[in-house]
Amino acid sequence: MLRSVDRLQQRHSVLGFPIGVVKKFGDDQASKHAALLAYYGFLSLFPLMLVFVTLLGYALADNAALQQRVIDTVITQFPVLGSQISDSITAIQGSGVGLVIGIAGTLWGGLAITQSAQDAMNAVWNVPRKNRPNFWLRLARGLGSLLLVVAGVLAATWLSQWGSPWPDGIARRLSPFAGSILLNLLLLTVVFQVLTGMAVPWRRLLPGAACGAVGWSVLQALGAWIIDRQLQEANLIYGVFAIVIVLLSWLYLGAQLMLYAAEINVVLARRLWPRSLLQPPLTEQDKEVLTALAATEERRPGQTIEVSFAPEAGARDDTPPSAGD
Repeated sequence: MLRSVDRLQQRHSVLGFPIGVVKKFGDDQASKHAALLAYYGFLSLFPLMLVFVTLLGYALADNAALQQRVIDTVITQFPVLGSQISDSITAIQGSGVGLVIGIAGTLWGGLAITQSAQDAMNAVWNVPRKNRPNFWLRLARGLGSLLLVVAGVLAATWLSQWGSPWPDGIARRLSPFAGSILLNLLLLTVVFQVLTGMAVPWRRLLPGAACGAVGWSVLQALGAWIIDRQLQEANLIYGVFAIVIVLLSWLYLGAQLMLYAAEINVVLARRLWPRSLLQPPLTEQDKEVLTALAATEERRPGQTIEVSFAPEAGARDDTPPSAGD
């Protein structure tokens, strides 16, 4: 029966493609990368918020209302827990050299999430370690990705204040949601390019970015309900630690969404489906994925890893055995 299901999904792309994405996600150990992203995201969230609020205070010192709207836009990314986060974030105090050192040191502590995100994207695209950017390029890419996120926050703030041209009705209610999807699409497309240690054609990044944009917008719309339900269950077990557990869960969910979106791009770009559910035998796409995983471990410029596959003598024959077997 399982062999029949396997043959069915290999013949039909509508089944084979999502299975290919899920298997590629597992082959790349993307769940571990998502857990690291959630961990470093939790550790980097408060330092980056401190830097953001401090610089925002200087940039918008004469416009307290706009400053608060920008902060509120950031807080909405963390449904239900936004009030707890906002109450814990204050501007870095000081002046002159001390303030610069404080901002630089805090920013350095917050860059861990960008380094982990680059490792995850390079693993998804199976970039060999010898071809990955050096320390300074990784640092520049990390700072660039943070600037993109800040630009996205400012754009989201502007969109929230922009009145809908549609009259009252469904179109007026859906226009903010559509604007959020378009903004997330643009942001994810550029971030995917910046975080990946190899040049990827822009058209190859659009499908996954579109799926990620829609998924994130839906999560934001349902975020209050999701987190409120998790918080009620966590309170019964973890008590005061429930907020930390739920925040980590929210970050992990967002990291998984981003990595699944990236895997969609890779599977489409390299046509890594159909995959075999029962091995042996291996499909050509299975061999391509296994070869790319091995090549990822090339660490020196002169090192080359070659992969070969032995004849699959252990592959089962689907023909029913005869009475004498």
